[in-house]
Amino acid sequence: MKSHYVLAAGLALVASGCAGAAKATEPPAGPPTNLSAPMGDRSPRVPEKPISAPPAAPKGVVAITHATLLLGNGSRIEDGTIVLSGDSISAVGKASAVPVPKGARVLDGRGRFVTPGLIDTHSHMGVYAVPHVNATADGNEMTDPTTPYVFSEHAFWPQDPSIQHAVAGGVTTVQILPGSGNIIGGRATTLRLDPRLEARAMRYPGAPFGLKMACGENPKRVYGERKSQPMSRMGSIAKLRAAFIQARQYAYDQRAFDAEYTEWKQKYDAFKAGEAGAKDPGKEPRRGDRNLGLETLADVLEGKIKVHIHCYRADEMLLMLSLAEELGFKVSSFHHAVEAYKIADVLAAKKVAASMWADWWGFKLEAYDGVEENAAIMAAAGAPAIIHSDSEIGIQRLNQEAAKALWAGRRAGLKLTDDEAIKWVTLNPARAMGIDGATGSLEKGKQADVVLWDKDPLSLYASPDQVFAGGNMIFDRQAPAQAWSDFEVGTRMQEVAP
Repeated sequence: MKSHYVLAAGLALVASGCAGAAKATEPPAGPPTNLSAPMGDRSPRVPEKPISAPPAAPKGVVAITHATLLLGNGSRIEDGTIVLSGDSISAVGKASAVPVPKGARVLDGRGRFVTPGLIDTHSHMGVYAVPHVNATADGNEMTDPTTPYVFSEHAFWPQDPSIQHAVAGGVTTVQILPGSGNIIGGRATTLRLDPRLEARAMRYPGAPFGLKMACGENPKRVYGERKSQPMSRMGSIAKLRAAFIQARQYAYDQRAFDAEYTEWKQKYDAFKAGEAGAKDPGKEPRRGDRNLGLETLADVLEGKIKVHIHCYRADEMLLMLSLAEELGFKVSSFHHAVEAYKIADVLAAKKVAASMWADWWGFKLEAYDGVEENAAIMAAAGAPAIIHSDSEIGIQRLNQEAAKALWAGRRAGLKLTDDEAIKWVTLNPARAMGIDGATGSLEKGKQADVVLWDKDPLSLYASPDQVFAGGNMIFDRQAPAQAWSDFEVGTRMQEVAP
């Protein structure tokens, strides 16, 4: 949605569109000496190692005792205890049944509440960093309507002051998305909000990449103003279809090469070993040039990358579901999805999530038909409802956004529990992002992404007291405030040790 604020991004990440490495040269005469594919592993893409050193393993054990545990899966435990050992949850249950390990740091949870760390499926922190000026606007590569070859993590600024404020609101995990100026905006990355020097060191362990796509007014406006395709919804669908058809051919060519190379290698080994009747198989086959954009789309088709689509209108969401079936990919979540309530039954049947605001609507025509009961209607229909922010301000109060959406549903007569609303900002977003096996609920063995609240988190007056991410305490309301971002150093009073 950030394409409202930026007319052009700064620097193209790939100088020649989707083109990759130069074509491999012919091998030297004589028997081949290097039989490996010259481009290395294409799929899955080998992730870069972080430039900075990985964080030290969390030390010690923390036990939060006698608290109300809101598990994130739709249930709760009154008078419960949860134990964090290292980076994971080692025990969770009734206080009477969970012993406190010897030597553990004990936090008295009486009168307080514990939830999983809150998760935001839609954030532009770091790529549209504070302050909002052209120098920090890096979320939209609006030089081509299809840019699957760009990665949000390559523009992420870990010094964005918004990050620390999000953590103070109980958020531990975010999906950083490119903007919505293009029909294919690029790869999204999932980050744990534990401060580091660069984005790759903040990647959530084991999280798949996402792909940001967009339909509707934004790409139509961006490219229509330039009188270039796509200037209509027809053009947007045509460009999407063409891109994925090309990606299917690319994936087929990769598989065909693998088969050809395997056959050649067997013949070459037989010839080299001097087996009777074995003939020289000729030159070693060479894999075609890499294409970074088609690699991304091929991985989408293979289910290795989660698809997240900026889409407001019900008819367009149905159109995108039809297109996904035709081309062979699955939609993980529609974002903003102002009219999701109109097709809640369809989304429930297909198990497709909608990442929604509690009450944003009317700021453009495709956002006009919104209702405050949107998330509640989704949940009542059995569809995966998610509350997202798309805002460095809203992310600080994600718990309140869930509470507003819950209240709107109850006002309309829908029978929804507080525990259901907690799922909207914990387990449901974790599932949409492909990390529900590691986080999103308070379960033994899951990552120690945990928030201790001073009150019921659905209360307007609730605030986090402590926030843990992977077992590290990343926020403590009682501790002296220390600015994470150099941008905020000196902007508030801080105690200086003698």
